[in-house]
Amino acid sequence: MKNLFPSSSSFFCLLLTVFAAFSAVRSDSSDHRYKPGDIVPLYANKVGPFHNPSETYRYFDLPFCPPVDLKEKKEALGEVLNGDRLVSAPYVLEFQRDKESVSVCNTKLSKEDVARFRSAVRKDYYFQMYYDDLPIWGFIGKVDKEGKDPSDYRYYLYKHIHFDVFYNKDRVIEINVRTDPNALVDLTEDAEVNAEFLYTVKWKETNTPFEKRMDKYSQSSSLPHHLEIHWFSIINSCVTVLLLTGFLTTILMRVLKNDFVKYAHDEETAEDQEETGWKYIHGDVFRFPKFKSVFAAALGSGTQLFTLTVFIFILALVGVFYPYNRGALFTALVVIYALTSGIAGYTATSFYCQLEGTNWVRNLLLTGCLFCGPLFLTFCFLNTVAIAYKATAALPFGTIVVIVLIWTLVTSPLLVLGGIAGKNSKAEFQAPVRTTKYPREIPPLPWYRGSIPQMAMAGFLPFSAIYIELYYIFASVWGHRIYTIYSILFIVFIILLIVTAFITVALTYFQLAAEDHEWWWRSFLCGGSTGLFIYAYCLYYYYARSDMSGFMQTSFFFGYMACICYGFFLMLGTVGFRAALLFVRHIYRSIKCE
Repeated sequence: MKNLFPSSSSFFCLLLTVFAAFSAVRSDSSDHRYKPGDIVPLYANKVGPFHNPSETYRYFDLPFCPPVDLKEKKEALGEVLNGDRLVSAPYVLEFQRDKESVSVCNTKLSKEDVARFRSAVRKDYYFQMYYDDLPIWGFIGKVDKEGKDPSDYRYYLYKHIHFDVFYNKDRVIEINVRTDPNALVDLTEDAEVNAEFLYTVKWKETNTPFEKRMDKYSQSSSLPHHLEIHWFSIINSCVTVLLLTGFLTTILMRVLKNDFVKYAHDEETAEDQEETGWKYIHGDVFRFPKFKSVFAAALGSGTQLFTLTVFIFILALVGVFYPYNRGALFTALVVIYALTSGIAGYTATSFYCQLEGTNWVRNLLLTGCLFCGPLFLTFCFLNTVAIAYKATAALPFGTIVVIVLIWTLVTSPLLVLGGIAGKNSKAEFQAPVRTTKYPREIPPLPWYRGSIPQMAMAGFLPFSAIYIELYYIFASVWGHRIYTIYSILFIVFIILLIVTAFITVALTYFQLAAEDHEWWWRSFLCGGSTGLFIYAYCLYYYYARSDMSGFMQTSFFFGYMACICYGFFLMLGTVGFRAALLFVRHIYRSIKCE
């Protein structure tokens, strides 16, 4: 087999391309240096229900006072994918200039405006802004639950915002926002209300260097009690790995050694003695699987997703995904997925040709659509839902055109080039034993040796090694918790790969020992079954650990998690099959077969 991964020069070219893509994601305010009296850029981003992170709306979808000159900030691809829609805010915060109760506007809220604000306060709406690329957020109002009956609740809108800004020489270091609990607008009644919106700015000096101004956002995930839970998760995972590897080395290798001795003894004593166990099916074990085009396409897609995950971890570990680097992760996913499509094409087509497949063009088309197809259909449905809700998650037409162009001009050509390279590799499948003309009949097996029970057994162990860390990842992706401990996440990922490979090898051995030679698809399904367990965890997280609600948030959560879990299924299925293939080749190379 030729190397399926890029050369070192290609690797560095890929990293340079990705880093270049992030230049658009960084700050728009030059070098973040200001003189006293300079206007520091403040952008209003979005508002939305606190418990529904995907359901966000433009800031001025609520009837706040707009600035005199409303400007939209040009955003990078990743920012748009993240649902960011930055516009100039109505507050003017000049560098090192204190302000006290400055009026933004004095307005009369109509009945419709009052009803919209009241609905937003009832749903715990929060706002998010960016000041010199530092995120700030707060709630727009509060509910006073004076009586037990909801009809007795009173709804209030905050009308006075306090900005506390910290600076070091000519740079902004930190900003906090708080609302005046005594400056309220009563929204309870359906009546017109007069409201004057105010803001106060206080500047304070700090010794914190500019390079460490983002540290406070990442410290929340590094608190001692959180770290203890993370390390408990790692220890739990390591114990699982040690138990599993110990099981394999002591039991499986001892069984294999006995098998080798037995088969060697059988050859010396009785040439005509009937073979049993895994040696009995040596003429069928390398018989190519059914639906080999789909199988090769799944391997190609899985290999691409594995490479994508490795690159994402490299970028995370070198510090690209610092907290609130808007859209950096989405930019990385789009760019790296496009640039690694050649790996999918090469892997799928070369393996398909090894399996003596003839229609490599169809195989290449299948590879291109196997993961992108379901993802595209899911996106179309969810984007339609977001458009119906008028949410910021709905992608603008221009962004959709950009993504289609990336797929047409980068992903597809690289996929085809990889496929042509794979077809011309002329690699042959390395089978240590000959395959007979006719397949042997598989003996009747008990129910627990079926595909579904085996997948359940195979997926449970890898899932148990990662489930503690899953909560923190879910709380970060589908909540407001910040996750920055990428080194621990990388260790958990390595453990996941090891456990998946070992459990698939063990189950493959027991399958062959039961004289069931159809192990190709089984090893892939067993390896990928962890993805199904993760999706089952989604159900638990949604109903037991989160407060998400509403059709849009529910469809976004289960729709995109289905795509992510499907990606895990393909990636871990590939890992499981590759491990099983190495194992099967090894044991059949170690015995003498007629």
